[in-house]
Amino acid sequence: MPVIPFKQAIRQAMVEEMERDESVFLIGEEVGEYNGAYKVSEGMLARFGPRRVLDTPISETGFAGLAIGAAMCGLRPIVEFMSWSFSFVCFDQLMNNAANIRYMSGGQFKLPIVFRGGNGIAHQLAATHSHRVDALYARVPGLIVVAPSTPYDARGLLKTSIRSDDPVIFLESEIVLNETGEVPDAEYTLPLGVADIKRPGSTVTLICWSKMVKLCLNAAAELEADNIHAEVIDLRTLRPLDEQTILESIRKTHRAVIVDEDWPYCGMGAGIMTRIYKKAFDHLDAPIARVCSEDTPVPYSHPLEHAMQPSVEKVIAAVKEVCYV
Repeated sequence: MPVIPFKQAIRQAMVEEMERDESVFLIGEEVGEYNGAYKVSEGMLARFGPRRVLDTPISETGFAGLAIGAAMCGLRPIVEFMSWSFSFVCFDQLMNNAANIRYMSGGQFKLPIVFRGGNGIAHQLAATHSHRVDALYARVPGLIVVAPSTPYDARGLLKTSIRSDDPVIFLESEIVLNETGEVPDAEYTLPLGVADIKRPGSTVTLICWSKMVKLCLNAAAELEADNIHAEVIDLRTLRPLDEQTILESIRKTHRAVIVDEDWPYCGMGAGIMTRIYKKAFDHLDAPIARVCSEDTPVPYSHPLEHAMQPSVEKVIAAVKEVCYV
């Protein structure tokens, strides 16, 4: 099975869907002539031409609104935000229009659109370019939120997202873009709303997504030396959330640690914790622990940027706390 980078898997998904369906097109800043800010769309302009790979001005409000209108008329846009931090300038388009048009029209309009791009802390991009929007959009009815961690998952989930008749927020960690993994040549899709157990275990459940998955897998490997067998659940989709996989794991391990790159206050992890306490409280042998970024703006300084984020050491400490080790 070929081993390819995450960003190539994203490109494969877009190319395959654009070849399969002429209504699919890509729009965003530098997606064409420059081959994408992170080279995710490399070669796509030459392959599909400027009618289906559209470079835009620096106006997220403008091209997001244009794409929403196109989706209402039956096309299937893929909108690339260079950074999800930039989506804040078109928040009205996402929060009011994309999320609500199908509902407010009584189903007369479908919204088959994918908004995708870099999410989270990368490397010295400072406070205004390092936002984690997971919880911000996952709380909105009408939006689907996807956050893959591997090239295999990215390709399969993006293909399904492009075929969805509802708007999808597709979150790609910039740190993960060059990481590699096995991806089959044959076409495949993956269902939305289904988590994946990346590592089975019996002692504690680690709940994570996106770039936190690799961190949790590394922590789980180190914990084996202490006879702690961590089960690592990759949520893959944040909305809808696969509660069943989470609850089944906790009923087995009786302990949980949620690892979330976002701030602790009102974060995605807090929402997951609430659901676990409501539906699996009697199965817990210890309070749920959370590992998050520090409650501060993201520093430009690399040592400080590294220190404020979740780490393998922080995850191990949290696991030992809930295991009373």
